[in-house]
Amino acid sequence: MSEEMIGMVSDFFAHPVVAGIELTGALKIGDKIRIKGHTTDLEMTVDSMQIDNAAVTEAKAGESIGVKVSPRPPAEEQISTPEGKLQSK
Repeated sequence: MSEEMIGMVSDFFAHPVVAGIELTGALKIGDKIRIKGHTTDLEMTVDSMQIDNAAVTEAKAGESIGVKVSPRPPAEEQISTPEGKLQSK
């Protein structure tokens, strides 16, 4: 399966359960992403994201975002899109 890398988990916040992600590609609400690393392999739909504590509907490469996740992904886990394409609801 071909995947497009769009970022990496840079931090984790426990309350609420949010992963800080440094984007290397664009992302928007409704996109399906995969968080994968040594101990994690999780596919999820992005239901909400924030930049500097403000809700946003999309973000571009170079921005740092927060995305609600469960379970906790360790830092340095890679973020990609399944099949190498952004997939919206």
